[in-house]
Amino acid sequence: MSEPAYRHRRRGLFTPFVIVGLVLAVWTGWWFFLAGQIEKQLDLQVAAMRRDGWQITHADVVTTGWPFRARVSVPHADVVAPSGHGIAAPEFVAEANAWNPGRWVVLAPQGVTFTRPDKGKVGIRGDAMRLSISHLRDRFPDFRVQMVRPVFTSHRDAEPFPISSAERIELYTRPHLTNGQQSTDQMDVLFRLVDARGRPGGPVEGATRQGRLSVDVEGVVDRASQLSEGGEDGILANWSRQGGRVTNIQGTLTAGESRARMTSSALSAGPDGRLVGAVALTAEQPLAAIQGLAGSRTGAVNRVGAASAAAATAVRGDREMDLVIRFRDGRTWLGPFALAPAPKLF
Repeated sequence: MSEPAYRHRRRGLFTPFVIVGLVLAVWTGWWFFLAGQIEKQLDLQVAAMRRDGWQITHADVVTTGWPFRARVSVPHADVVAPSGHGIAAPEFVAEANAWNPGRWVVLAPQGVTFTRPDKGKVGIRGDAMRLSISHLRDRFPDFRVQMVRPVFTSHRDAEPFPISSAERIELYTRPHLTNGQQSTDQMDVLFRLVDARGRPGGPVEGATRQGRLSVDVEGVVDRASQLSEGGEDGILANWSRQGGRVTNIQGTLTAGESRARMTSSALSAGPDGRLVGAVALTAEQPLAAIQGLAGSRTGAVNRVGAASAAAATAVRGDREMDLVIRFRDGRTWLGPFALAPAPKLF
């Protein structure tokens, strides 16, 4: 008599599928909870900014990206600060990993329009425009802005923008470290401008002799906590009133054939928003840049002062020389010669 055939239990075959189903259900619940929290926090932030005098409008917010990402689309966004500075875009898109919502990347796939008080609007388009922010729980999060091949177009009746295009623009900030510890009120900042072209007839085009301008500069921002509090005249104005300044500045500058290494112990802004302080330059072939600035057709450049500075520099020839550029009384000075208005921060 033969033994009955052994029957395998089939229940175990379904166990992995049950586990996967449970995990998927839990993850889906987490994702929808996260999406709801993101939209809630966004509404709370917008409401708080409106109470502080910001003007913010946008179409309905849409959150997608299940299962692994959170993607928040904010169409027809228009944000104007109490100071009058503003930014608008057909769409802003913010993305984060669903398992790490502490790091966000914000994109403007169709470009942005930047509003400058008393200067008008400028459109910015490029191959890529993104902002990323991480370490949100830190006192000063890591912050990065990157523009790839941006093109700047001033709107009708707006003041021309200093540059017309660039290969790349980058801005990075992070907490400053002192003896390995994060500073309570200082922040490192790095700015890069790569192969920028000046607008026709402007000072950048003149200084570069229709070539390209590149800047790579870093420093330490003091009173960085004040950058989170803005007044009617803007965040930078409030920061400056509270003693904000940039220290330990060093970098390089290339303008056409002219090159320079730069250092400064400190730069700040005056009550009019224009830069105050001094920058020491070790320059190679500075004459070309100064002569080009003297030939600029823009009214912002003091052509007589620039021509005088060029004549004085020509005596030294094209060898490497040490120069000091001073920003005072709202003007940019090279020795006794006023070249142009000092850069305006706000």
